[in-house]
Amino acid sequence: MRIKFAPPRLPRTGTLVLFVGDGRKLTPQGMQLDRRSGKALTRALNASRFRGRAEETLAVLAPAKLGVARVLLVGSGKADAGDRGLWQRCGGAIVAALTTSGESEAAVLIEAGERSAEIAAHVAYGARLRSYRFDKYRTKEKPEQKPSLKSVSLLVADVAAARRRYAPLDKIADGVFFTRDLVSEPANVVYPESLAERAKALTDLGVEVEILDEKKMATLGMNALLGVGQGSARPPRLLIMQWHGADDKKQPPVAFVGKGITFDTGGISIKPSAGMEDMKWDMGGAGAVIGLMKALAGRKAKVNAVGIGALAENMPSGTAQRPGDIVKSLSGQTIEVLNTDAEGRLVLADALWYCQDRFKPRAMVDLATLTGAIIIALGHEHAGLYSNDEKLAEQLIAAGKATGETLWRMPLGDTYNKLMDSDAADVKNISGGRDAGSVTAACFLERFVNKVPWAHLDIAGTAWTTKDKPVVPKGATGFGVRLLNRFVRDNYETPAAK
Repeated sequence: MRIKFAPPRLPRTGTLVLFVGDGRKLTPQGMQLDRRSGKALTRALNASRFRGRAEETLAVLAPAKLGVARVLLVGSGKADAGDRGLWQRCGGAIVAALTTSGESEAAVLIEAGERSAEIAAHVAYGARLRSYRFDKYRTKEKPEQKPSLKSVSLLVADVAAARRRYAPLDKIADGVFFTRDLVSEPANVVYPESLAERAKALTDLGVEVEILDEKKMATLGMNALLGVGQGSARPPRLLIMQWHGADDKKQPPVAFVGKGITFDTGGISIKPSAGMEDMKWDMGGAGAVIGLMKALAGRKAKVNAVGIGALAENMPSGTAQRPGDIVKSLSGQTIEVLNTDAEGRLVLADALWYCQDRFKPRAMVDLATLTGAIIIALGHEHAGLYSNDEKLAEQLIAAGKATGETLWRMPLGDTYNKLMDSDAADVKNISGGRDAGSVTAACFLERFVNKVPWAHLDIAGTAWTTKDKPVVPKGATGFGVRLLNRFVRDNYETPAAK
């Protein structure tokens, strides 16, 4: 879908979009509709249950003098010009209402004012985020099932300012879409080797991409990661991406590490068959890191950043890792593998240690669809946040609130940590009970971060959605890209970037 910006002139074709405030307050955004058209729209409002609540929509036939086919009224609630999230959700509501309406064009009138360019940019951003569709394998859709909306125009007084504000948002959306594409692909298309190869596309943006194969990882001693992948015909990979955007290229980076299990059967500790097809998205953490690096490079972020993906396929076979096996990780710590379905923490153990040891980052954040326990605790509304650093945790929570990708702080502590002690090795990969499963998984990871300020985001409940949301259609969400982009922008970029 194409996003355009134009001066505030009434369109003669397509759909005209007007915002309506709480209490049915019709505001014709920067120009006065003719009196007869205004009265007709007011009558339509009064004849409906539409109240102007945020994101509420009402489509009506356009009064004859307007020329357009229809008018879409979109509720802006008790609008605050500075509430970027509200305007993004309104943009998403516009696309949701018109995608399969048969309409190909929409023009959104933005009310004149000091922040009109910013409002236009964020309405456009929300519209673009909501327009995502993964349909490359659909070959027999009926015409009425296919999206008809081809373009959304933002009609705003200062077109140049709106375009400037939208430009970096457009690059963030590129990163979100890249993540959604990767997570949506089936496991016969995206596996460790092919996922790493797809990340090479980032070199066009100036990202340095390095891929470690199984031989190199074996030489380094990454036996925890290798153990997870040894049952698969698809060998594991470690994906390393570097963006040097800061003025000082030698400044220590901020680092992001993603779990990239391209398909998770559970291994020898095999999962139940029901729902196993969803395990193609068990690489959502690595997918988000790749999309984040695309977003940072695309908007030329003034920061040095490292992204690492720990990529493996967890399969049962005659060569697969067994419950009871003991492996020596890259850190030198030995791990007793009691359950091969607790594999994400194993690949992250080596990736986290490698990251902190090689890059000496200022801070390190990992993302992983790590535990079903976090879904039991938080559902699908928040990702779980664990951290060894109060300031880092506060920064991430603030970024989550600002972007709508919200986090909920969860505990760490010695009492939980002791549950991961093994009788046969330095640590075991499960606690042995069902209690605090997400917490003990985080405690396991903490043993491999050394003293680096670190946060773990358990995104098992947020990487995929079964229902449409304001700026996220059903399917892969791209959760983490917008959140971490904002986190970087607010806390690590040089002032010139802000």
